[in-house]
Amino acid sequence: MPFPQITHHGAVNGVTGSCHELHADAANSYLIDCGLFQGADTANGGRAGQGSLDIEFPLNTVRALIATHVHIDHVGRIPYLLAAGFKGPILCSEPSAKLLPIVLEDAFKLGVSRDQKKVERYIKLIEQRIIALPYNTWFTPQGAPEIICRVRLQRAGHILGSAYVEFDLQYPRTGEKKRVVFSGDLGAPHAPLLPAPKPPHRADILVIESTYGDRNHEDRRTRRQRLEKVIEQALLDKGSVLIPAFSIGRTQELLYELEEIIHTKPSKAAAPVGARSLAKKTSRRVTDETNWPELPIILDSPLASRFTAAYRELQPFWNQEALKRVQSGRRPLGFEQLITVDSHGDHLRMVKHLARTARPAIVIAGNGMCSSGRIVNYLKAMLGDSRHNVLFVGYQAAGTPGQAIQTFGPQGGYVDIEGERLDIRAGIASIGGYSAHADQKGLLEFVTGMKKPPTEIRLVHGEVEAKRQLADAIANHYSRMGMSLNLLIETLRPQ
Repeated sequence: MPFPQITHHGAVNGVTGSCHELHADAANSYLIDCGLFQGADTANGGRAGQGSLDIEFPLNTVRALIATHVHIDHVGRIPYLLAAGFKGPILCSEPSAKLLPIVLEDAFKLGVSRDQKKVERYIKLIEQRIIALPYNTWFTPQGAPEIICRVRLQRAGHILGSAYVEFDLQYPRTGEKKRVVFSGDLGAPHAPLLPAPKPPHRADILVIESTYGDRNHEDRRTRRQRLEKVIEQALLDKGSVLIPAFSIGRTQELLYELEEIIHTKPSKAAAPVGARSLAKKTSRRVTDETNWPELPIILDSPLASRFTAAYRELQPFWNQEALKRVQSGRRPLGFEQLITVDSHGDHLRMVKHLARTARPAIVIAGNGMCSSGRIVNYLKAMLGDSRHNVLFVGYQAAGTPGQAIQTFGPQGGYVDIEGERLDIRAGIASIGGYSAHADQKGLLEFVTGMKKPPTEIRLVHGEVEAKRQLADAIANHYSRMGMSLNLLIETLRPQ
């Protein structure tokens, strides 16, 4: 059997559950991500169903796990990987090394145990396994003399700490060399806080995501203006604007852009917001002309608050624009109008208060696809009230409540959440250009931007049509250039 070989354990029939195994030879393999399945992906394929938390593949050859970034659909099954007997290191970028324990602590509490001593022991084990790799630096994980394997992480621009992975494989006996690249989740240009990803110099084999392989995003450079316009229009209904957002990445981008809107608006208020208590902050109504410097921005997620604090500590990894704002004295992720809600009791009181009063406010709460988290309580209390609005700024996977609300809400339909049927009377809006994923143009540029393009490309992490259209775009480019290509649209196969 020729090597290297690649086996896909997730994120091929859909966009969640990322898990790929690079077999360098028969005795040495490397795992790239080990994530949870979400939404409709939990019901498709796999020996026990894609949604199974069990690790259904042998680990005896796996020398290391490389985490491309810390979203739960890329790292959420790590607890089960360790329980299955994985003994190797967890390689990730330096920012991810700080963020990963936070993610896995939350996952452990939700899925395993809330016993504090068990949580602390588990997180200590995770931290002992993590090896933080600087970007653009080769690292040699444990292997065997029959093969030389080096790993390098490069900025992917998806969320803070995200990386694509370069494997440099050398086979001393034959003299053969192979460069294998796993894209992870690639970001797009003009994102707040993060520099855009740059393609690698070369690849022989490329495994690339295709989440938005069938479309191009709206202009990301004007999305702040669109965000401002949509929120102001929604606030004319005299209610609150609910924004479902995942705790890491999207939440921080939203805060960054809301701070910019507030910074550019003149205040009509007589007293500074910071001088009032949380209750007073949420008790004053706004006029038809939104007074942004007085508008409460409510971050209702303890996890998002922890990530936002970690983002602030990781400023050296921000882009130049963001650093300039900090140097000028601004606080892009900690401005005065920002109200954080941590305790469950405060959360329930905030839901009740906003549902009863319809106080104009912006609420950012997890999770981003409305399948769990605190956003669910807001939706149950406010989705049936036409004074409120729900604003989607991220991808809604098939089968999630978020997708149902986005699809049927404008038609006056309903959604089932946690066994409860909710009529949708609230306004529903979506803003394009907020995806943290590269679009078709960005994905194609990642491929064509290499000095030595790959001769084999595997498309993963996408719905069927997204993969097909991206495949067509890539194939057309190679045909125009007169280059040969082995192009594979991957699907999960029975193991």
